[in-house]
Amino acid sequence: MKSGNCPKTALVLLLGTLCFALAISTNAQIQTEKSATVGRTTMQVQMERGEVVLVDGNDLVVKMEDGTIRHFPNVSESAKVTVDGKELGIHDLKPGMKLQRSIITASTPQTITTVQTVTGKVWHVTPPNSVILTLENNTNQSFEIPKGQKFNVNGERVDAFGLKKGMIVTATKIVEVPEVVVSQQKHVIGTMPAPPSAPPADVPILIARAEPTTAPEAAEASAAPAPTKTLPKTGSELPLLVLLGLLCLTASLGVKFLRANISV
Repeated sequence: MKSGNCPKTALVLLLGTLCFALAISTNAQIQTEKSATVGRTTMQVQMERGEVVLVDGNDLVVKMEDGTIRHFPNVSESAKVTVDGKELGIHDLKPGMKLQRSIITASTPQTITTVQTVTGKVWHVTPPNSVILTLENNTNQSFEIPKGQKFNVNGERVDAFGLKKGMIVTATKIVEVPEVVVSQQKHVIGTMPAPPSAPPADVPILIARAEPTTAPEAAEASAAPAPTKTLPKTGSELPLLVLLGLLCLTASLGVKFLRANISV
């Protein structure tokens, strides 16, 4: 990834030198040199942590440290995760694994300098816009002249109107373009999910299981007293009261009868 500002052009004037923007049909007589001036590199480290939620083919779903869910589709087969000193691929990942990715970004500023030099004889001038030079191979090329450009001719500074046919002109164009070269390195490490914890040693473990009833247990079960059965309560106490009333009435009549016989 590269980023740069607008090109900054430095024009160098030599004795009898013409500086101009090139509009050429061939590069036969133009010499071009490029050089780079490199600045100080700055480093930036970014950490990302998450837990594997789902692995489906080459698709990976991770729950990030901030709770968000991220989907990584079509993970490359060459992508590796270092776990306990071993490199694992996408198909080796399991739900519950902890992942940590470090992204190291290096930014290096540099300036690309391009120097173009051409030498020729003035064949025709159209001031103040352009000039045609006859190059060393006897071909003519047209060059545009920057607005307001001044030229040093025999120690005098003249504009395009001071150029004459037959003058030997050497022109040098220097273009400096600043840019930033960015590179990234990514490294992923992981840890296996922790196994389930075992119970403490001093806590008993109970295991329930069904066992068949033995013969003595069956005999004890048959010798046990049968539960008392209670008949359902289907009648009321009214007939009993009527019977007691009749007995009392009969006894009263009997007593009166006996007293009557005794008095006679």
